[in-house]
Amino acid sequence: MPEPAELLQNRLAYRGRKFDFTVDRLRLPNGAEGDWECIRHPGGALAVPVTRDGKLVLVYQYRFAIADRLLEFPAGTIEPGEDPQTTIEREIEEETGYRAQTWQALGKFPLAPGYSDEYIYAFLARDLDQLDTPPQQDDDEDLAVVLMTPADLEAAIQQKPESIDAKSIASYFLTRPYL
Repeated sequence: MPEPAELLQNRLAYRGRKFDFTVDRLRLPNGAEGDWECIRHPGGALAVPVTRDGKLVLVYQYRFAIADRLLEFPAGTIEPGEDPQTTIEREIEEETGYRAQTWQALGKFPLAPGYSDEYIYAFLARDLDQLDTPPQQDDDEDLAVVLMTPADLEAAIQQKPESIDAKSIASYFLTRPYL
């Protein structure tokens, strides 16, 4: 296993609502030194919800950073002291109006390791019950619930991958053996 870089200096450049931005002065194992910027994020949890009749539950959500809407599986930021499954159980209800009876952890993966330490914890959520109340979306969310067959989602991924976010594509392919 290669040795890690040596942290020479850490500077908080920005503290945000959901993440921090740091600039780290590092000495790499080869002796080179430099500054690396990093988004420090607590991590996120995502569910691939599957209805009892085999449909996938997604959200079509506006994302300000790209000024467009993306098709995504429900996901949310892990709150301090919260475990990833608690996060996604809350988020799936808030975003979609469904509650899952069966949960399966699919693993975790880095989202954008070139500039962030964020990991996504992916889950398969099955045996969904639709809640009697409509979804209680956060004030900063603009989304609509979309039901799709796995074949329809795969066609969308092939035909227009830029309209679906990467964490959803990756998580969908983690679920394929279980569908």
